[in-house]
Amino acid sequence: MSQRSSGSQRTPVTEDERLLAQVPRERRAFVKTDSWRVLRIMGEFVEGFDTLSDVYNAVTVFGSARTPPDDPYYEKAVQTARMLAEEGFPIITGGGPGIMEAANRGAQEGNGLSIGCNIELPFEQGLNPYVERAINFRYFFVRKTMFVKYSTAFIVFPGGYGTMDELFEALTLIQTGKVKHFPVILFGEEYWAGLAEWLRERVAGEGKIAATDLRLFTVTDSPREAVATVRQARERRTQAAPADAQRDAEVP
Repeated sequence: MSQRSSGSQRTPVTEDERLLAQVPRERRAFVKTDSWRVLRIMGEFVEGFDTLSDVYNAVTVFGSARTPPDDPYYEKAVQTARMLAEEGFPIITGGGPGIMEAANRGAQEGNGLSIGCNIELPFEQGLNPYVERAINFRYFFVRKTMFVKYSTAFIVFPGGYGTMDELFEALTLIQTGKVKHFPVILFGEEYWAGLAEWLRERVAGEGKIAATDLRLFTVTDSPREAVATVRQARERRTQAAPADAQRDAEVP
């Protein structure tokens, strides 16, 4: 994760920051207007769709960029991704270090497609050496679209704010019916126990979500169990594909 610099060193400005900044109209050249940025955003979507057009039933793995190679979760991520790759699942990550590196490494070891969707940050994290197909994004929301569009499942290893953001984005899309047949697997029972208890006791307990919404994710410590859950999701998705295609054809 990036940190703000101190002293005289200036923090580079990202495209997300420029997009969200409010700048008086009289100070903006046309190529710095929000209207102009729409074209850049469209181009980023087109590049992502084009690069990943042949990818189907991928699994996106999230987790902390700060996880070192000697961490047990790093090895579990390698093992899980390797087993998935051996069963024909492409692996998508954010392309950085830590858990992302572990998953891309496992994809390579399992002779699967290893994809990294990197993001522009104030201080570049760079792609890990196990990424075979890379896409660089300026905008977080474009990148998150690619994670969801080309995946059958998310596996979420221990992580921080970025991991939580991606986790709850997926849960919201499932809860609201935007995506279907889509398991979210939290890997690390001890790490996620507090969050799961809070969602059950406080959030569901106070009626902020339905009790059935707690079934939108599963928690495990087993790579084999995680892979079995993803395999079942692929089977359900394959069985539902004809009906989904017919429904989409009927939409005007």
